[in-house]
Amino acid sequence: MKPLDDLLAAAVRAPQRIVLAEGEDPRIIEGAAKATRDGLAKIVLLGNPGVIAERLALVGANPADFDIVDPAEAAQAEAYAAAYFDLRKHKGIDRGAARAAMADPLKFAAMMVRQGDAAGTVAGAVATTADTVRTAFQIIGPAPGVKTVSSFFLMLLCEPHHAKKGALAFADCGLIVEPSVAELAEIAISSADSFRALIGEVPRVAMLSFSTDSSASHARVDRVIAAADLVKSQRPDLIIHGDIQFDAAFVPAVAASKAVDSPLEGEANVMVFPNLEAANIGYKIAHRIGGAAAIGPILQGLAKPANDLSRGCSAEDVYHIIGVTSVQAATQ
Repeated sequence: MKPLDDLLAAAVRAPQRIVLAEGEDPRIIEGAAKATRDGLAKIVLLGNPGVIAERLALVGANPADFDIVDPAEAAQAEAYAAAYFDLRKHKGIDRGAARAAMADPLKFAAMMVRQGDAAGTVAGAVATTADTVRTAFQIIGPAPGVKTVSSFFLMLLCEPHHAKKGALAFADCGLIVEPSVAELAEIAISSADSFRALIGEVPRVAMLSFSTDSSASHARVDRVIAAADLVKSQRPDLIIHGDIQFDAAFVPAVAASKAVDSPLEGEANVMVFPNLEAANIGYKIAHRIGGAAAIGPILQGLAKPANDLSRGCSAEDVYHIIGVTSVQAATQ
């Protein structure tokens, strides 16, 4: 998995301080221990210090190599509560509710990032995606100029049966159900920039459809074309084609017959799906039938990195997303 190896090597070159909100979970413990041994990041674990130290020892890790913080007892709790009150008082939060909120590891971790005490955060092994993303959006907030926080998966083609090897980005597989033209354009731009930052390759963006160059006439095709045109006007530096079918975007021989003038030439590496339904189904087919490794969902468009894990994640998934988050923090 050369793209993944290169990404993890980039994390090692500039390890960032990453806070893991669910620090007592055995998968988090194991993934964090490996990430620390390999130098991917400087890890903060939130939770009961006694429980965390005991579980670290069980996987052969030294608790002294980690910052272990109990949000309910943390020295920063009062300052974080005051900052949270200022941030959310317009929503009716009072000072007592702000103090109570900082006992929630998800909110405490996000506030660590907002206040500059950590460079990024990871959660979702226990918490739902909705809670993880909502907390990140409310506390960390979108990056300047960004209206659409979205997500993508890194799909790694590394098996012998894969005719092509390397990395692809699939977006948006996790957040925006039915993006507008403007949202779809912003997803494409964010995904291209994320791919370049994480993989170090020139992004080649395919705005996917069931049509190639208006071979079908439908309002859904028109929406994809309009989004591609918007990207071209906002980011003329990007290599992009839309509307285009997946095979014409990915297979040079197909592109030569179906998309003769495409700047992608069948070598797209950023696949922007027209909606969440198509994207979620697509990445799972590529993963489960095609055997592509899937890393994500990776959030993009936030002011500082915050990433979501699946509740079915493995320790290896935790390890990989720590590396991704550390690289995101180093390159933002």
